[in-house]
Amino acid sequence: MLRTRIVSAGILIPIVGAAVYLGGTLYLGLVLLAALLAGWEYLAMVRRTGAATSAVVCLALIALLIADAAWPGLNARWWAPQAAVLAALTLHVFRANGEGSLTGWGLTVAGGCYLGYSMAHFVRLRGGPDGFAWVALAFLSTWITDTGAYLVGRAVGRRRFFPRISPKKTLEGAVGGLVTGVAAVMALGAWWLGLSAASGLALGVLLTLGATFGDLAESVLKRQVGVKDSGNLIPGHGGMLDRVDSLLFVVPIVYYFTVALGINAL
Repeated sequence: MLRTRIVSAGILIPIVGAAVYLGGTLYLGLVLLAALLAGWEYLAMVRRTGAATSAVVCLALIALLIADAAWPGLNARWWAPQAAVLAALTLHVFRANGEGSLTGWGLTVAGGCYLGYSMAHFVRLRGGPDGFAWVALAFLSTWITDTGAYLVGRAVGRRRFFPRISPKKTLEGAVGGLVTGVAAVMALGAWWLGLSAASGLALGVLLTLGATFGDLAESVLKRQVGVKDSGNLIPGHGGMLDRVDSLLFVVPIVYYFTVALGINAL
């Protein structure tokens, strides 16, 4: 399993790295593809509960929110969620109020906002000043946090951390992820972006908390429907949603941190 994970990572990291570095259409396309794949996995998971979700509405909402980040003139973040609420409910009229309509309506819109709004920040952050450095910091620090938590948890983990959500995670692993993640943010932030120690420390704590709870949040979804992974798209890593779950929290945190510093606008 570990070897498979390493091989998959060795293939994906250069692709992601090149897209982040080059930006533009390539990066936008990669973000959109990842978001739609994650959305498809999300829909497949929640349908296990009997919810009558609408793939068309959910995926369209995701795509519109990401497009809005690239072309703000669309103003889709203001009207697309409302349109999705009405469209998803209207579909259930034509479905004659079938079984699972109410939960399907809510989960359709919630999934579209969860993935669409979060991943739109991937585009906004890359499009701002020093966008490559900020996105690279977010991605690398998240992966370092996850790796630190995994290695420390395996080595010395004893006390369970939210065992009903993620039984294998330990408090010691969480602390290990916090330490390694904060160190990574402070080092990369100072090197690439000239962040002060205080700013690096603040962002490091926020980022590692975001990475931890982003992962746990997706675990809540998986436990509710009784699956281990969101999919099997990436050998050794599960599905696309499993790969971006931490980043769904981290990238918006980093973006709004840059807003607080006056680098990006709301």
